[in-house]
This record gives sequence, structure tokens and C-alpha cells, in this order.
Amino acid sequence: MTDVTSKQEAMKSFTDLGTQQRSQIRDIWDQFTTHKGALIGSFVFFGILFAVVIGPWIWTLDPTFVDIRSRNQGVSFAHPFGTDQLGRDLFARMLEGGRVSIAVGLTAMLLSVILGAAVGVVAGFFQKLDGPLMRLTDLFLALPLLPLLLVIVTLFREPLAASFGPEGGIFILMVSAIGITSWMQTARIVRGDVLALKERDFVLAARSIGTPSRRMITRHVLPNVLSPIMVSATLGIANAIITESALSFLGLGFPPDFPTWGRLLFDAIPYMPQYPMWVVWPGVAISLTVLSVNYMGDGLRDALDPRQRSR
Repeated sequence: MTDVTSKQEAMKSFTDLGTQQRSQIRDIWDQFTTHKGALIGSFVFFGILFAVVIGPWIWTLDPTFVDIRSRNQGVSFAHPFGTDQLGRDLFARMLEGGRVSIAVGLTAMLLSVILGAAVGVVAGFFQKLDGPLMRLTDLFLALPLLPLLLVIVTLFREPLAASFGPEGGIFILMVSAIGITSWMQTARIVRGDVLALKERDFVLAARSIGTPSRRMITRHVLPNVLSPIMVSATLGIANAIITESALSFLGLGFPPDFPTWGRLLFDAIPYMPQYPMWVVWPGVAISLTVLSVNYMGDGLRDALDPRQRSR
């Protein structure tokens, strides 16, 4: 009888825990939906993401197909965004360029968040490593970002292109260069939260019973710093897209026959007086993507803040 009662109590506790977790997720979602900018930003971003992922399967024109007889055409049913100086369909190139730009943004964001979270957690949890890791972070913050990126691209562009091909090598180079130069803010934010968590009662209790440091980090520290990590991740997508577009605009990104939004801007500059819409399309796409991601980050930050949910 006692065993049955214990099992019933354990099941009740497990059910209550699941209900509490669902309630917390519901509270986060309710708070997120009160941020109108975040909702609109989510709709715009996922609309763009759906277009660049599914669009090439529907709009099957080859973005690299050259048709000199159709060059410099305006907006039409056959070419919704017109054609460029070589007769290539700009709508197909916008879809393909968006796929590459967003892929670079997501992958570089993932790399920078992993690096920043790892450095922040280790620096905040282990006092002996705090000083060296924070000085390393300060060093990276003091470096001029754009010249550093230019040096990295110049040094490693040809070796990576020779090893992985022009497209694969430049993709790896863009992701690595952006990721290793944008992790510092995440590291500082995570470190501050870990320093506060380290003095909380549940961490002190885990330490008092001899819980290994690795287990305390994975079971108690990391789950409680997911909120700033997720916010940094959303904002990191926007930063990565802008950085890739800037490098492509300077002619240091992907090759000319591999379109990205930044590369489309770079190619359209000589023709801007005659064909200004060639600049408008990729510029609007970059602006809408970055703005929508920033609004999503603002809404997510408010939704994950317990003080905001309690109001």
C-alpha cells in the first residue's frame, strides 16, 4: 500500500511539473504575442524564409541563365523584377541570393553563439579562467572588424576555394570569418548571468553534495542562461546578414555567378542611374530581413524576462 501511494505521489509530482512547464511556455507565448512588432517581424521573416526556400521550386528559371535578347527588361509577367544587363531573371537571382544570404546568417550565428556561450559559461563559472578569457574578449572587441574581415578573406580565399570549390570554399570562409568576429557580446552577457547564478541556492546546494562542475554546468547553469543566448542568436542573424552583404558589396564575397543580396547590390552600382530598381530590390530585402529579425529579438527578450511576464 505504501509503494502504491509513493508511485501515485511521484506520478502527481511529474504531472504537476509538466503542467508547470506548459504553463511557463504559454506565458512566454502570451507575452510574445503582445509585442506587435515582434509578431509582424516574425510574419515577415518567415515569409521571406519560405519564399527563398520554396520559391526556386516554383519559379524554375535558372538565375545564371544568360539571354542577351532579354537584357535590361523592366517588370513584366515573364520577369517580375525585370532582367539585368545579361538578360538574367532578377527575381530568380533574388530568390537564390536570399537563400545564400540567410544560410550564411543562420550558420554564422550558430557558430558565434556556440563560441560566445562557451567562453561566457567557462569564464563565469571558473574564476581562474575568468581573467584570461575576458582579456581575450576585450582584445577581439578592440580589433577593427571590417579591416580584420578583409584580411581574413584575402588570406584564406584562394586556399579554401581550391580545397572546397569556389562556392563551398567562400561559404566556409564567410561563415567562419563572421562567426569568429561576432561572439564577444554573447560571451559578456552569458558571463554576467553565470556569475549571478553561481551564487544561487540551488547551485550552492549542488556544489555542497559534490556534484562535478561539468554536471552543474549542463544541468543547472546552461538551462538558466538560455534566454540571453536565444536573444543573442536572433540578433546575430541580422548582424551576420549585414556583414556578408557588406563583404559581397565590396566584391570580396561570393563569385559573380553565385548571387547573394550583397553581390546583387555590387553588380547594380554601375547601372544605378539607368536602372535604380536593380539596387532597390536587394536593398529592400536586406532591410526587411534585418528589421524583422531585430523586432523578433526585442519581443523574445521581453517574453523571456520574468519581470515582464509578471506585469
